[in-house]
Amino acid sequence: MTKVSQLVNLFVVVVICFMSYVYCDDFHVVGQIYCDTCRAGFETEISEPIKGAKVGLECRNKEGGNITYTAEDVVTDEEGMYLVVINGDHEDYICEVLLKESPRYDCNEVVPTRNQGRVAITDNNDIDSPIRFMNSLAFLKKEPLSNFSKVIANLGLTPDDITVL
Repeated sequence: MTKVSQLVNLFVVVVICFMSYVYCDDFHVVGQIYCDTCRAGFETEISEPIKGAKVGLECRNKEGGNITYTAEDVVTDEEGMYLVVINGDHEDYICEVLLKESPRYDCNEVVPTRNQGRVAITDNNDIDSPIRFMNSLAFLKKEPLSNFSKVIANLGLTPDDITVL
């Protein structure tokens, strides 16, 4: 993904979200899904965005854990970016983005501890914007690319410094 396309995508999301902020009570959750081609557990220079990946969003009651809101089968674009529009404030709920499905047979493994991320869907948290940016989530490539050791070395690490998943 080029820096220019990242900036253009971000600009479009910001404009849409600003307009939504002015005219309605929607929140916008923005994030990216990528293929962890090194099976390192973090994004590297050879990580690949996944077009057509599916994510969902669930909000649960804090006490009982009952699902109170869902957004299903949100699909990523060619840059692996997704946008979930959520109406209303969900201050009293725990909301999470969840990895659902990868269209890539060679990169569809989910790591249970890294398949979701929490997001605050409320105005009552000192965030003036309706935009909520998520950390990237990833599917694992079945086998790491052959040059993953070089990529890890370029980061000043050795394969022993990371736990290849």
